[in-house]
Amino acid sequence: QVQLVESGGGLVQAGGSLRLSCAASGGTFSSYSMGWFRQAPGKERDIVAAISRIGGRTYYADSVKGRFTISRDNAKNAVYLQMTSLEPEDTAVYYCAADRRNYYYSDSPGQYDYWGQGTQVTVSS
Repeated sequence: QVQLVESGGGLVQAGGSLRLSCAASGGTFSSYSMGWFRQAPGKERDIVAAISRIGGRTYYADSVKGRFTISRDNAKNAVYLQMTSLEPEDTAVYYCAADRRNYYYSDSPGQYDYWGQGTQVTVSS
């Protein structure tokens, strides 16, 4: 059983930056590929970025390519999402998730086994 706790959300103006962190406990962190998802009010939960177990492969949604960077530190049991050039459309609750089945990553929420409680990101125009 893995517990995930996100932090780093907040209110930022358009064009600004935020760094989200996700701390994991209760499992062997390097055994999980990790993903960041987001969900805006009235919308589905969508993939933002994902990273393989040892960080060699990453995936980004088209809407965030070139602006967001996912990384992980297996020694610290943490995964990060560096967000730059934020846009009002990035406003959502951001969740980190752990996938124990896929060695590289999945872009499907249904493939993830453990979820954090989410952190709100609000981008003002």
